[in-house]
Amino acid sequence: MIFDMHIHIFPDFLAKKALSGIGETSHLPPVTNATLADTRKKLKDWGISGAAVMNIATNPSQQQKVNNWAAEMQDDFFYCFGSVHPDAPDAVEELERIKKMGLHGIKLHPDYQNYFVDDKKMDPLYEAMQALELPVTIHAGWDPVSPDTVHTPPKNLAKIARRFPHLSIIAAHLGGMETCEEAEEHLLGLENVYLDVSMSYLFCELEQAKRMVLKHGTDRVLFASDCPWSLPADQIDFMNRMNLPDHIMEDINWRNAHRLLGLTEKKPGEALESPY
Repeated sequence: MIFDMHIHIFPDFLAKKALSGIGETSHLPPVTNATLADTRKKLKDWGISGAAVMNIATNPSQQQKVNNWAAEMQDDFFYCFGSVHPDAPDAVEELERIKKMGLHGIKLHPDYQNYFVDDKKMDPLYEAMQALELPVTIHAGWDPVSPDTVHTPPKNLAKIARRFPHLSIIAAHLGGMETCEEAEEHLLGLENVYLDVSMSYLFCELEQAKRMVLKHGTDRVLFASDCPWSLPADQIDFMNRMNLPDHIMEDINWRNAHRLLGLTEKKPGEALESPY
């Protein structure tokens, strides 16, 4: 059983445009057409038992539409994260609405939202997420949309984790895309930080990735792919080549995600239950 903690889906009318724009920037061919139906079918065909959908408000006016759609698409297979934009005057109020709608967390992407992760203007949002017990997934490290500026260096993300010790932070891409050394130095061992392993097979050597997983604590590592920009099977193969004990792989593949999201543990083949 594998729960993918980092995928992307777009409304049908927007999917083609979104894939085209991001694909041109990243030079990564999508493995789905990023619609709800196609993504569900392919993930199930690939052996994924459930997934956390990351939604991003790329401008302040998008917040409510993004979060309304996330709430509408959520079911017993897709568990959705909402988003707020740092420049929206009602961002804190929107976080409260996200909680009431039963969304499972927040997705922030400093490169697309044009802010630095440790900007002081973010403090009220981090405080609200902490108080509302909403975990936040943050794109960490380099991103092709902003090739000359890293908006979330792992060292700076570690400062946020220490400043808000009760905020559950999911540091995407093993703590930092293309910045594994910095992530290993500054993020490992922080108790409120989870590492999602999405796309790590593309930029981190297997030996280092395994060392990071074990040093950080396997109870705070989450399987993730970043589909449609990465084929889940490639990340599964990378994780399997670490040759970790079965009970650790079960934790990484689904138990840690279920615990973090407040889902009832289940046996394969049973329906997921949500507290919402």
